[in-house]
Amino acid sequence: MKTVVVRNIPRADPAIVAVLNEAGTATVHEAMGRIGLMKPYMRPIFPGATMAGSAVTVLVHPGDNWMIHVGIEQCKPGDVMVVGCTADNTDGMVGELIATSLKAHGVKGMVIDVGCRDVRVLTEMKFPVWSRAISAKGAVKSTLGNVNLPVVCAGVAVSPGDVIVADDDGVVVVPLADAKAVSIAARARQDKEVASRKRYENGELALDVNAMRPALEKLGLRYVDSAGDLDKN
Repeated sequence: MKTVVVRNIPRADPAIVAVLNEAGTATVHEAMGRIGLMKPYMRPIFPGATMAGSAVTVLVHPGDNWMIHVGIEQCKPGDVMVVGCTADNTDGMVGELIATSLKAHGVKGMVIDVGCRDVRVLTEMKFPVWSRAISAKGAVKSTLGNVNLPVVCAGVAVSPGDVIVADDDGVVVVPLADAKAVSIAARARQDKEVASRKRYENGELALDVNAMRPALEKLGLRYVDSAGDLDKN
């Protein structure tokens, strides 16, 4: 494992990040072909939290948050810190002081595949964290990891500069190279849903709105008027 800090990383266009943030996790996930979604145990520490930003990645060891402190120095306004761990761990590696420092540097929030603590205070601060667990167990500072190299967080590979989109539905990772195309697809999906919603409100069925009936018929679905008709040819 390389124990280095990469100072200069690419970042997404803020306008693209804003579009992805507006679209939200579920729409972005669908627009990207249903990939990039972190495991569902990653939950926001308070409901209603949303964020999107370019990833600053940090690799830590179980129970050791030293590299998170190192990583703060590399953050810029609008970033999201993403923390992966070398082994499964739920210790509370992030709390009030780290959150205070990150917020002072303009960081939108954190995604951490470990534990979070001081949840009440972070909620009052409106500093969003998506974490694997909530735990009062603190961390030590004794082992080097790295900053701004690719990490795996909750089952998804994250490279520095990838766009992180997070809300109550979970966390999705958009590769930086795909961010513009995904933002266009996400906006198109939103526009389609607006039109579909009006039709649903008027009582139409998805079977007709999305033209499902021909495909169902082709696969052999048939309708009968009663259970007694099931045995009829």
